[in-house]
Amino acid sequence: MSSEEADNISVFCISQHQVLVCGGTVGAILTCPLEVVKTRLQSSSITLYVSEVQLSTVNGASVARVAPPGPLHCLRLILEREGPRSLFRGLGPNLVGVAPSRAIYFAVYSTAKEKLNGLLEPDSTQVHMVSAGMAGFTAITATNPIWLIKTRLQLEARNRGERRMNAFECVRRVYQMDGLRGFYRGMSASYAGISETVIHFVIYESIKRKLLESRAHTSMDEEEETVKDASDFVGMMLAAATSKTCATSIAYPHEVIRTRLREEGSKYRSFFQTLLTVPREEGYRALYRGLTTHLVRQIPNTAIMMCTYEVVVYLLGR
Repeated sequence: MSSEEADNISVFCISQHQVLVCGGTVGAILTCPLEVVKTRLQSSSITLYVSEVQLSTVNGASVARVAPPGPLHCLRLILEREGPRSLFRGLGPNLVGVAPSRAIYFAVYSTAKEKLNGLLEPDSTQVHMVSAGMAGFTAITATNPIWLIKTRLQLEARNRGERRMNAFECVRRVYQMDGLRGFYRGMSASYAGISETVIHFVIYESIKRKLLESRAHTSMDEEEETVKDASDFVGMMLAAATSKTCATSIAYPHEVIRTRLREEGSKYRSFFQTLLTVPREEGYRALYRGLTTHLVRQIPNTAIMMCTYEVVVYLLGR
């Protein structure tokens, strides 16, 4: 490979990274309120379950519980009690984590896919599953402390006018209470969530392959087959949205379990203990609390991100 070719590849790789990071940053800012609502719905915070009338306690110990509110009710509670700024809690760590998380994930996925294509059947389901699993495992291990801080900040409910904890204070608090191990709480649930990533990529690659085969079958001009137009990338966005919806709906309980494990001073200690405790105390529906909000936030983000990825990969191959 000539030095000029190497320089061109480096420029494209940098561009790919920058585009993905920019897209992820914009998405994180725009969807932050939805993520705060989703995290509150997933949590065991008593403020989400108790109505204003039923806040009185019996002998100072017990409270009456009602059905948890929906996303709109939760949003209204946050706005009324805490103010609009609370809808952007955790945005700082989220923005800090976007760049390394996306960069690590797609770098590992692309590299693993390239290597495995030489060992297994190229672009097979096995290749996509293993590549997605390796990418998810690597990104989760590297960035879990960032997401733990983000979750802690989002769960902190303070009334209007009360001083809120910032990210640095949260880091110090976690270290003082749990040491370094505290920053990796919920990582077991994140590892379980790799199944969502694997399902997503397997379905996505399958749909994409069908779309490409259909396009190649209907195209009469071989030269046109190598040129992609806007409809191809729209199809890939729809493929990403469809695959993400399926994967999220199947694997969603790990999200609730992860949030419970990351709560400060909670009774939840391990993945399986939480998986058994939540349904026993709150019913199986509790494992899907916040799913609608999560889908509304995640599906457009995923569609845009995957389309951006495919555009950059296409430009790299030209």
